[in-house]
Amino acid sequence: MKRVDPAVPAGNVAELLANMSNTGFQGRKLGESLDIWSRMIEDESCTILLGLSGAMIPAGMQEIIRELVKRRYIDVLVSTGANMFHDTCEHLDVHHYLGHHHVDDVDLFSKGIDRIYDVFAYEKEFRTIDSAISGFAGELSPYTGSSRDFTGRLGRWLSEKNPSGKSVLSECAKSGVPVFIPALCDSSIGIGLLMARRKGVSTFVDQIADVDEITKIVESSERTGVIYVGGGVPKNFIQQTQVIASIHNAGNDGHHYAIQYTTDSPHWGGLSGCTFEEAISWGKETPDCRNVQCFCDATIALPVVVSGLVSAGVQRKKVPDVMNMI
Repeated sequence: MKRVDPAVPAGNVAELLANMSNTGFQGRKLGESLDIWSRMIEDESCTILLGLSGAMIPAGMQEIIRELVKRRYIDVLVSTGANMFHDTCEHLDVHHYLGHHHVDDVDLFSKGIDRIYDVFAYEKEFRTIDSAISGFAGELSPYTGSSRDFTGRLGRWLSEKNPSGKSVLSECAKSGVPVFIPALCDSSIGIGLLMARRKGVSTFVDQIADVDEITKIVESSERTGVIYVGGGVPKNFIQQTQVIASIHNAGNDGHHYAIQYTTDSPHWGGLSGCTFEEAISWGKETPDCRNVQCFCDATIALPVVVSGLVSAGVQRKKVPDVMNMI
């Protein structure tokens, strides 16, 4: 039996997290997640998929996600539409502001201010981005394609529209990291596309094509690793790829590595909190999957763990060409 090591302050984040992995509770889980993520990166046969839910971009996580893409610590991004809408906003100089959670929301409404817990934004500015997305759809029309194809085009368009801007979408387009939005309509991107449709624009995003494309990536990969920020649709969309692959006799018996940062609990029966052990019963994770679930606010976990990866100098030896797997 190994002793619990006391947590020791460290000037290096990777060293701190390595120490924390020998402590207890969620500090230990946070430290263990660095180890498992590092193993994914160093495994030359592994394709890494990130599921991104929650209001991560409004909360200031944009540069963290961009760093994951630039360093190819991830190969595929599956996101809510809302995160990619807010990402688009930031690229086009529509920003989010420090607010407070103890406020009069009726007063905020009268001033045209939207609140995301303690983050504020101007509804009028958001609507200019709705209109911009509608205009972008008009430029594509007539268009039919997967959300992966649509977001790739959107990322390239953002770079052209504002060359000095920064976004996860433009970074992914540049780096060859596909972005899937399986619930695209459930966001202001969907609102923008509806605006375009009511003007007679023909834009059809084929969400069944999304399912096929991401499953082909998993089927073509020798091993897969998954990282979930929160849960929701992005988590299940990635999890179900192994089930679909097995139906077509092309599965790898589940994902080989798995990490989740969540504040949801398993005993409520929801997918966002369900354990990876439960997922093994579905064939979504391998029986010997290296996995950890850290019950922690992702706005705490992500900056710390990604800083740990960077400070540890973890590098990708072989980057899978996921675009050619589709």
